[in-house]
Amino acid sequence: MSNTERTLSREVTATQIPSGDRQILASGTRLFMHQTLGGSFTVQTDFGLFRIDGKDGDALGEQVFETTVKGTTLADGSPDPEAVWGQLRKVFDPEIPVNIVDLGLVYSMDIEQCATPGEGYKVDIAMTLTAPGCGMGPAIAEDAKSKILLVPGVAAADVRITWEPPWNQSMISEEGKMKLGLI
Repeated sequence: MSNTERTLSREVTATQIPSGDRQILASGTRLFMHQTLGGSFTVQTDFGLFRIDGKDGDALGEQVFETTVKGTTLADGSPDPEAVWGQLRKVFDPEIPVNIVDLGLVYSMDIEQCATPGEGYKVDIAMTLTAPGCGMGPAIAEDAKSKILLVPGVAAADVRITWEPPWNQSMISEEGKMKLGLI
């Protein structure tokens, strides 16, 4: 990305950082690209920091990232857990170039049938952040939820932030430590 300044060629819906609120950015909005990770773009406008979905890359003059998840459900119709983990590996803290799985932020992932049979399956995620004061929680949780909902068989998703146990650097995967230059 040699030229990080961009102008939106069309209106897009973006996630405000750190609140996680969805807002419309108008065509002609001037912005600066900060990073492209996990199939989304982190951009700065005159009125805040936002994450734009990869499907809207064309509005930035960038490649459009595929938003569908390839794969099938398991024999019972439930989502493939590996597909869910794959989607979680596409979620990044806008300030850290390592996904939330390799950062050790995801504590658990459970899949259960929705209350009404035939409605599909719900994915429950318990995750943490690198620091209790991190304001990125809502934006990261919303990004995780939206990516999980793309997995075949997933009808609902809940991403819960917890502080127990407290996160520490020993929870980072070896791959994550290599990306961060810790080993």
